[in-house]
Amino acid sequence: MERHVGTVSRGIRTPIVREGDDIVSFVSDAVLTAARDPEWGFKVRDRDIIAITEAVVGRAQGNYASVEDIAFDVKKKTGGETVGVLFPILSRNRFAICLRGIAKGVKKIVLQLSYPSDEVGNQLISLKEVEDKGVDPYKDVLSLEKYRELFGYKVHKFTGVDYVDYYQKLIESCGAEVEVIFANDPKAILPYTDVVIAADIHTAPRTKKILQEAGAKIVLGLDNILDAPVNGSGYNEDYGLLGSNKATEDKVKLFPRDGQGLVDAIQKVMLEKTGKHVEVMIYGDGGFKDPVCGIWEFADPVVSPFHTAGLKGTPNELKIKYLADNDFASLSGESLQDAIVSQIEKKDSNLYGKMASEGTTPRQLTDLIGSLCDLTSGSGDKGTPVVYIQGYFDNYATK
Repeated sequence: MERHVGTVSRGIRTPIVREGDDIVSFVSDAVLTAARDPEWGFKVRDRDIIAITEAVVGRAQGNYASVEDIAFDVKKKTGGETVGVLFPILSRNRFAICLRGIAKGVKKIVLQLSYPSDEVGNQLISLKEVEDKGVDPYKDVLSLEKYRELFGYKVHKFTGVDYVDYYQKLIESCGAEVEVIFANDPKAILPYTDVVIAADIHTAPRTKKILQEAGAKIVLGLDNILDAPVNGSGYNEDYGLLGSNKATEDKVKLFPRDGQGLVDAIQKVMLEKTGKHVEVMIYGDGGFKDPVCGIWEFADPVVSPFHTAGLKGTPNELKIKYLADNDFASLSGESLQDAIVSQIEKKDSNLYGKMASEGTTPRQLTDLIGSLCDLTSGSGDKGTPVVYIQGYFDNYATK
């Protein structure tokens, strides 16, 4: 075996992005500067991957909206009276500012929280606590008073926040009345109001369909709020408030838009400057689940909203340990290695449904790569909003 290193993921340190920055130059210059680093440098190769966090793209685009912008759009689309807010995730960064905007645009919010956890796994209470109290989360609708009687005041394991209390006080501070209920059936909101904002992320299409079929008068999702500019604000025609996160106490940064031309342009610039054809993607949350607290780290509507054509599809890989334990169980050492390399070199172009691919991860390439990037770049002070990946499309037979 001549080669001893497979996939390498590097976080690329960059200057701080400001509104109006040219992201194509910003990213390509950062990568090429890192490649020339005397200690940490690397050679650019064909099919390397450049990945950019959605946050820096949105910042450069100036894709921001204020609480007042959200309030204006909510009032216009709901009428501004009593509005149900259904199944929001428990997040100060992802939803609290959106909730402030909604609250400022209506007179009353009926806040329906799913339990024992939200859509992405943040727990209000544990499933064991629910079962111990004899509560059926599939059927039972709990008032705030009943919830407190059964479970008391609970804080999030990692943030130390009681999100029930936090959201209740946040709504009240915006001048709106609030009533909190706990239920997992979307229709539980309808005795209180027939104007509803489905605030869930990945389950929202189902939630909206159930409410519409049950006779709700107005049903919106977060994707329907700020799907067009409000008084010159940022917007996202596809996702609205989905994928937004806190920029300041009064402003959110929206999910990036118009990014396909950007990733294609970076690919073109890199080809012109290096002679190498690299792939490029914009990524958000990676979509992986924490085994300790159960949080599914996926508050964005998609992992990668924009990417070059070479990143479409799913992996087409053989499972080496399957080959070693089955097809070549009688071999060892160099003979085993040669047999597996030969099998990889002649593998079918489409292994869908083949037993030898069993156990390989059945996810889109962009979802897998996005998870790698999200873990590499982190979410704090690493200062690496660009990730450079090499060898991702190589395999055991690649020299």
